[in-house]
Amino acid sequence: MLFALIATQFVAVDLGLQIGTGAACWVDLNNDGWPDLVGGGGIWKNEKGKAFTKIGACGEAVAGDFDNDGFADLFSWSQMKLYRNEKGLSFTEVPLPALPETTSRGACWGDFNNDGFVDLYVGGFEGGGRSITYPDFLLMNEGGKSFRLQSKDAVSKARGVTACDFDRDGDLDIYISNYRLEPNRLLMNDGKAGFKDQAGPRNAIATSDAFAGGHSIGAAWGDFDNDGEFDLFAGNFAHIDSRGDQPKSRFLRNLGRGSYRFDDKGICGVFYQESYATPAAGDYDNDGRLDLFFTTVYLPASFGRPNHPVLFRNAAAFDFKDVTKDAGVAELPPTYQAAWADYDRDGDLDLVSAGKLFQNQGTPGHRWMTMTLRGDGKQVNRLAIGAQVRIRVGDKILSRQVEAGTGEGNQNDLTLHFGLGADKAKAYDAEIMWPGGARQTVKGLVTNKHHTISLSPRLR
Repeated sequence: MLFALIATQFVAVDLGLQIGTGAACWVDLNNDGWPDLVGGGGIWKNEKGKAFTKIGACGEAVAGDFDNDGFADLFSWSQMKLYRNEKGLSFTEVPLPALPETTSRGACWGDFNNDGFVDLYVGGFEGGGRSITYPDFLLMNEGGKSFRLQSKDAVSKARGVTACDFDRDGDLDIYISNYRLEPNRLLMNDGKAGFKDQAGPRNAIATSDAFAGGHSIGAAWGDFDNDGEFDLFAGNFAHIDSRGDQPKSRFLRNLGRGSYRFDDKGICGVFYQESYATPAAGDYDNDGRLDLFFTTVYLPASFGRPNHPVLFRNAAAFDFKDVTKDAGVAELPPTYQAAWADYDRDGDLDLVSAGKLFQNQGTPGHRWMTMTLRGDGKQVNRLAIGAQVRIRVGDKILSRQVEAGTGEGNQNDLTLHFGLGADKAKAYDAEIMWPGGARQTVKGLVTNKHHTISLSPRLR
């Protein structure tokens, strides 16, 4: 009966998008409540879920409102350009300070010093036939007027960059997925945008015996066991060659208060394929558990081994099942593209990957709730990037965060999505932790509805 529920879960739809197979970014650019899409060199306006219209050009990007005017701006990490959103109608390039020479595979927004304005962390990759390691760098927001280059670091070959306040101390920490068997980094924030790598002490390197690190490409934060803490999935491209059986992709369980270390759970059902790349976490079947879509970047029959993107259903805490064929997303081509959003606002998450838009057909009997959070633009950045929300459903705690950058250079919609399964409650209380650590409780949020929640005046 279970598989009957999820059969034909997704249907590919042609709504005019031409987005290639590179990274994609979902974000509502004109504040009409419908998530738009940046990908394939274009900015695509969502026409109320019926079609998409190209309204501008942009490289691969992540979105955040750097000037707190209420409209999401775009930083193209592939072009090293910042575009101001002019009220959802057009986009104007904004000058940046002189940047170090670099090639990047991803970036993320976050208010790393809690001044109410989002900053940028940009990952540096490699060049010169692998002989050059380009620096990561941190751009600090100067009151929404300009950016300042605070630091640059050339110690690793970054692919994915993603942020989360995983230790709940009120500031955003950064996880960096490094390639070439180099250790991943977990940059712990001192609250003032001073960072120290704690991947080793926190057991977050995502490697295996005999290796210092893996060929990590992308990572995704998510509370995969519904205990209220944000865990990590680290995606590793893994050869089996003369250097050995290289580190596989793995789940890192956040042990929570008392240590905020990670327990390396291993593969948890994510079977071996050599060319895994970008993971994207989202509850596609609205059962209350975060699932995982995971792309590959080899041609399907490269080196005589199959490689296809896979949808893994979260059947229980850290027990993932391959449902790719039953869900209607089988045999997709190589791609770095994976991002979730409810583009048609029907209460379930849709997926963009491999240049296609997959419409979710829904899971009967499963309820849901979505939220848009809004900061005041002074204490909390306008789009509330970095905020966390927790909802108790039975004996489980469902946790979601507003994040601007995941996998390798992709971005899920900033709208928070909660699948509630078949729970019979008609309303829930939400516990919000805003950037900076302020807490707010919102009571009586009804199911099967979208809610917009602003920072309480009492917290300002």
